[in-house]
Amino acid sequence: MISFTPADMDAIRLSAKVAVTATLVSLPFGFLVAYVMSYVPFRGKTLLEVLLNLPLTLPPVVIGYLLLLSVGRNGWLGQYLDAAGIRIVFTWYAAAIASAVVGFPLLVRSIRIGMESIDERLIQASRTLGARWFDTLFTVILPLSLRGVLAGSSLMFGRSLGEFGATIIVAGNIPGVTQTMPLAIYEYASSPGGERMALALCVVAIILSMAILFLHEYLGRRMGRRD
Repeated sequence: MISFTPADMDAIRLSAKVAVTATLVSLPFGFLVAYVMSYVPFRGKTLLEVLLNLPLTLPPVVIGYLLLLSVGRNGWLGQYLDAAGIRIVFTWYAAAIASAVVGFPLLVRSIRIGMESIDERLIQASRTLGARWFDTLFTVILPLSLRGVLAGSSLMFGRSLGEFGATIIVAGNIPGVTQTMPLAIYEYASSPGGERMALALCVVAIILSMAILFLHEYLGRRMGRRD
């Protein structure tokens, strides 16, 4: 029987913590961006869409390095954070930020799909009845796009759970501090005799991912029956 070390358990807990934090923090911003992209006409929308989807095509190490240049001690943002006594690089906060940046396009895309599937006549009817834009947003658009929100949250959580490249650049691989499951698997896989523990952590990652997907399917079917 395989027994996990305290460092392994820390890696599992940290992966879940990073994924939950990245998803919850990104959710309101993702919903707002999806609303703007779906319903607000403006110049430069194509450029914004390209920028939003850029993390899907860039190598994760590039994203990690750009984040390091931004929030590092001498970065354009990091210098102000350092002056305020806030340290981001090589902490779990950096891992959460990296996961949020990498998974954000998946979140926005799924919410947009949910929003764009709403019957436009329902939105027009609410406005005809005198509803202001935020009333329409919270009473019509939000309830009817919950499936997209759920799908985006699931995708982002899963993506955050498996984030490696950006995390190792901006957060490092410090056991008990910033070492997530993918980083622990990498360390075991690159060490002689570590294949068994690497496989055990892979199984844990698969179980967690499947649990999230099953939860997504279950909630999606319940919402479908309500509809």
